[in-house]
Amino acid sequence: MASAGIAALAAGAVTFQTANASEPPADAAPRTLSIGAAGKLASALAQDLGADAAGTYYDAKSKALVVNVLDESAAEAVESAGAKARVVANSLAELKGAHTTLKQDATIPGTSWVTDPTTNKVVVTADRTVSEAEWAKLTKVVDGLGAKAELQRTKGEYKPFVAGGDAITGNGGRCSLGFNVTKGGEPHFLTAGHCTEGISTWSDSSGDVIGQNADSSFPGDDYGLVKYTADVAHPSEVNLYDGSAQAISGAAEATVGMQVTRSGSTTEVHSGTVTGLDATVNYGNGDIVNGLIQTDVCAEPGDSGGSLFSGSSAVGLTSGGSGDCASGGETFFQPVTEALSATGTQIG
Repeated sequence: MASAGIAALAAGAVTFQTANASEPPADAAPRTLSIGAAGKLASALAQDLGADAAGTYYDAKSKALVVNVLDESAAEAVESAGAKARVVANSLAELKGAHTTLKQDATIPGTSWVTDPTTNKVVVTADRTVSEAEWAKLTKVVDGLGAKAELQRTKGEYKPFVAGGDAITGNGGRCSLGFNVTKGGEPHFLTAGHCTEGISTWSDSSGDVIGQNADSSFPGDDYGLVKYTADVAHPSEVNLYDGSAQAISGAAEATVGMQVTRSGSTTEVHSGTVTGLDATVNYGNGDIVNGLIQTDVCAEPGDSGGSLFSGSSAVGLTSGGSGDCASGGETFFQPVTEALSATGTQIG
């Protein structure tokens, strides 16, 4: 990854399901909203509805915000605000309780679990390394959660995307630069924490030293902060690998249904959709990361740390996933907003 660059990958659109939910008749069509406006409305409704809110997602096809609620009264409030309401069975508290049960009883390497507002369930996924005995254990735990969870298998293997790529390098390893940021008026950049955990001094693709670690968090989180030590350009933009760049002016919270693009030094630019939030991924060897953004965007080794963005907004840092960009896959991202807050940095 070049000192000012970043890279992305893309995947297909998500199919919005209505399992485990019913939709009240609407007196008026929901408002057509941009993803940014939908995110602001979602935050406002979450505060107003309190415990009656059960998750939201953005329907990119109709450009409407869909809000899960627990009763008809809350549904009326949602629809009067211009969103689409769905009455569902499981509250956010119940779904968070399912996360707690999984953490206590099913901490198995090669697994992930994420709250999916489109199905109102926690989706538990096991990769190909999960044994028959571990699958049986998972099945028992998930069955015990009833309608709050479902279990599925992926053909890939969950792993951090570390090796390969022509990006930022150090100590024999390679990753991708995420976003240029500032701290105390001085230039830094964000990348993945599993990269900065093993590498402290970074060079660009030409082998010139450009930075030194300033902060790192992995596992638990997956972000690293590197301070520039060389006088190099550090624009607030993402490399689109076609001779152009996307300017980045700020950061945004991810929303399920958001259309996003990833840039990384191995597979360059791909786009896709946010499919889940607050995901937990167990990469094995005790490396468990929480609070990740789940997407259907592909990625490969060397893309780690690279940028996930939506328009001019930074959204995430590439953590890991399964599959590849030939057959497709899923990728998880560290939320940029959390990394910025934890490191005391700003986009720029």
